[in-house]
Amino acid sequence: MSGMAIEYDPATINCKETCINGCVLGDHCPNLQHLATTRKFMAETSIERMLQIAAERFLPPEERSQPPQS
Repeated sequence: MSGMAIEYDPATINCKETCINGCVLGDHCPNLQHLATTRKFMAETSIERMLQIAAERFLPPEERSQPPQS
C-alpha cells in the first residue's frame, strides 16, 4: 500500500504523536503561529542564555531569573 497518502484533520491531530519525524500537515498545521516565535527566539538568544533557561527549569520559582522578554 505504498503511495497512499494518509489525510490528517488539523482540528483533531495529536502533533506530539503524529509529527515525531516532522510536521505532516505542512501549511495546514494548526501550530504555525508558534514557528515564527520559535525561530525568532533561536535567532536572538545566545546558547549560553538557552542553557541558563534550561538549568533554571529545575530551580524553585523564587530563584529563577526574569523570563525572557518577547
